[in-house]
Amino acid sequence: MDTPPAASTSGREDLLPRSTPAQAFTDLGVRRAVEAELAWTPGISAPAIGVSVEGGVVTLTGEVATLHERIAALGAAQRVAGVRTVADELTLPDGGTDPGGRRLAAAVDAILAWTSGVPREGIHADVEGHRVILSGTVDWDAQRVAAKRAVERICGVHAVESRIELTRKPQAENVEEEIRHAIVRNAILDSRRITATVIGDEVTLRGSVRSWAERRQAVRTAWSSPHVREVTDLLRVEPDAI
Repeated sequence: MDTPPAASTSGREDLLPRSTPAQAFTDLGVRRAVEAELAWTPGISAPAIGVSVEGGVVTLTGEVATLHERIAALGAAQRVAGVRTVADELTLPDGGTDPGGRRLAAAVDAILAWTSGVPREGIHADVEGHRVILSGTVDWDAQRVAAKRAVERICGVHAVESRIELTRKPQAENVEEEIRHAIVRNAILDSRRITATVIGDEVTLRGSVRSWAERRQAVRTAWSSPHVREVTDLLRVEPDAI
């Protein structure tokens, strides 16, 4: 009896880099994987974005319609295994047809007022052309992150600078231990390769992580402490590390 042919994979098995040996993360494999991830991500016009890879460094080029699309494209590239860093050379339209001035300022005020997780008081926005500067004071880092992300989604906004500060809180003696425990219990993080040092209300993260997703999770974990007002991220992304 003849042996049945192997199941077809439609030629897509070469789109993703292998996950074990270091040499498997070839630039060609990473480029194809990034292109596939861009096409997979909602809200991104993948054909308009050029992708090049050299030594695990991904460069994105082309024009995107909005700041939100630009951020989504960077996030998509960072999610791919084998990516060490992403160079953003994407551009936005000149803004000739985008809302500006009072219309844009009104839209910023409205979205800050109606976005869940953003305090109605404590945040001020200044609009300079198509650039928005956020200032003020909030209790949690998650609140200023939510404010920045909300404004980034507005059509006509090309850049958002957050100058929002955190309220100063009483120091605690066991902050370093609490952050360490939070890193250990997080399923995404390899706690053996991450160290957190706390001086006052400032945290410094050192070590190496396997992906940008793990790096973001480690930073987010440190920011979750109610006694932290500054996080310095010195983590290295090393996709080939075991």
